[in-house]
Amino acid sequence: QVHLVESGGGLVQAGGSLRLSCAASGRTFSGYTMGWFRQAPGKEREFVVTTAWSGGTTEYADSVKGRFTISSDNAKSTVYLQMNSLKPEDTAVYYCAATGRLIPYGHRGSPSLYDYWGQGTQVTVSS
Repeated sequence: QVHLVESGGGLVQAGGSLRLSCAASGRTFSGYTMGWFRQAPGKEREFVVTTAWSGGTTEYADSVKGRFTISSDNAKSTVYLQMNSLKPEDTAVYYCAATGRLIPYGHRGSPSLYDYWGQGTQVTVSS
């Protein structure tokens, strides 16, 4: 059973930075597709960034391009989301997600494609 645990959320002023972590356990993740999603109050869950665990292309939502960066530490089975130049509209609960399928580039943005989810971590950006 795959287990994902997010951490690193918090309250930050606009223009600030946060780094989220997603610690994965339960198996090796070679061949997995990993992603970060977020959900603001009253809104649907939306894709932020997705990537293949073993490397390859990464997709960013237009709203975060140039500000957010995904990375991973294979030895620690951890995926990170570095968030810079944060805006109030980035306020949401952020979720780490994974699937054992290697989803082709351009088709990774739907939450329904992911089988495993963390519990979420709250990010609040004040103006």
